[in-house]
Amino acid sequence: MEPKWLEWAKQLQAISQAGLTYSKDVYDLERFEMIREMSVEMMAQNTEMDETLIRDLFAGETGYATPKVDIRAVVFKENKLLMVRETTDGDWSLPGGWGDIGHSPGEVAVKEVKEEAGFDVKAVKLLGVLDKKCHPHPPSPYHVYKLFILCDIIGGKPEEGIETSAVGFFAEDELPPLSVARNTESQIKMMFRHLYHPGEDVFFD
Repeated sequence: MEPKWLEWAKQLQAISQAGLTYSKDVYDLERFEMIREMSVEMMAQNTEMDETLIRDLFAGETGYATPKVDIRAVVFKENKLLMVRETTDGDWSLPGGWGDIGHSPGEVAVKEVKEEAGFDVKAVKLLGVLDKKCHPHPPSPYHVYKLFILCDIIGGKPEEGIETSAVGFFAEDELPPLSVARNTESQIKMMFRHLYHPGEDVFFD
């Protein structure tokens, strides 16, 4: 589903990042800088992102380029799914965020639910590992793997956090407007399939 120009821009960025990390020849380094600049221009021409911001994002990455990891907690209560309203776009998503250094995926899921929704949970099962490019998300400068982790509520109460403005539980047929940069309708429905069929295999792209 990812547009071809975005795939090329990411590949050029990955090539330039690896080249700038491992090359020693001054002329090769200059060429890899040119390749990175091409990827920045491609991204800026095809998105609404500011070119300076894109350049800063890419310039901040060093070493061998690898996908980023986004972790989403899946929490059900009375057959309804926990969601939070994001302050950045006003739409709704599963609690979650980037993986943190020093935390396991389960620990990140638990932490994000507490910070964004107020509940204490325990992580119990991996439901899916999805490649963001295979799903109808808006264009993103990063290649992202999305981990969906089932969690059970063990305490706490609904409470918004710094990045969220509301907390709610929603049935499959009454979903709120979704923050599609974070989760899509098809992904949410995939999570409900796990609710209805607990023996469902872990989904992966």
